[in-house]
Amino acid sequence: MQSFTYLQSTFFLDYDSAPVRRFIDEHSDMSADATTNAIQLYYGVRDTIRYNPYDVQAEPTALMASSVALKGEGYCVAKAVLLAAAARGAGIPARLGFADVSNHLTTAKLQRLMGTNVFIYHGYTEFFLDNRWIKATPAFNLSLCQKFGVLPLEFDGKNDSLFHPYDATGQRHMEYLTDHGHFPDLPFTQIFEAYKKRYPAMFARRHKAAADSFAEEARGENAAGDLDSP
Repeated sequence: MQSFTYLQSTFFLDYDSAPVRRFIDEHSDMSADATTNAIQLYYGVRDTIRYNPYDVQAEPTALMASSVALKGEGYCVAKAVLLAAAARGAGIPARLGFADVSNHLTTAKLQRLMGTNVFIYHGYTEFFLDNRWIKATPAFNLSLCQKFGVLPLEFDGKNDSLFHPYDATGQRHMEYLTDHGHFPDLPFTQIFEAYKKRYPAMFARRHKAAADSFAEEARGENAAGDLDSP
């Protein structure tokens, strides 16, 4: 019964939609085993859907997996939604997990806009493989990690893939603060009510920018030595 719950298509995890089906076809092999497909889908989301923390829209349709696949970019929650939807569409039970994190991959501009370096309800995906749940965090694409000077997260289908506590130079850059648990679907209202309380300035004046803009911020600040660090 549990596996059925985590294989269902939902409003947000709409894997029956054409965009998500195309994504699954491009990044999986139905003749392969579940672990192999989970790995392929992870890297598909990690590296072909660009991370964009400015693309936080309080519209449910913006966080549908099909919308994320069409846009080709999104922030951590959007990417986790697409990965969970694609996994279910490939026959792999999947769910969403959320945690508050500090010293997240960020820029001075984004931190000023948010008023903090704590990112609440950071999203990741959990796969049910070999009779256990395994965490996978597809947020930061390889090219962005290179601009920030941090190690990209790898996923082997056997071990949890969570943010490294240190960057490529050994400096601390990530700390998990609060675990909000796991959900069979996106708890949209719960998340956005929390966002609006924590980041009032960000929602008072909508700041929209493309993923390329955030990547350029990262490259420029990294070169100047201005990236946030504890």
